[in-house]
Amino acid sequence: MTVTVHLPQESEAAFLRAFGQNLDRAALEALSVEGYRLGKLSLGEVAHVLGLETTVVAQEWLAARGVSINYSLDAFQADRETLAHVLGAEKA
Repeated sequence: MTVTVHLPQESEAAFLRAFGQNLDRAALEALSVEGYRLGKLSLGEVAHVLGLETTVVAQEWLAARGVSINYSLDAFQADRETLAHVLGAEKA
């Protein structure tokens, strides 16, 4: 898919200064960050879209840009229950 963004000519220099010559990549990264922050893209989708090798690499990439991992209380509680079951511990 190709997406075209029309920038006012007077804004072009500012965008090039801010994001460098590869505005296509900058736009893809910005959409990926925002999609993840909003919960519309998973960590795996971010990794795939950006061509990163693993979700761990994607998580590190996002963290380097100040983006926290999306980890809900429900997911945390499910993980606790799974660990308790696997380890044979009482449910806390």
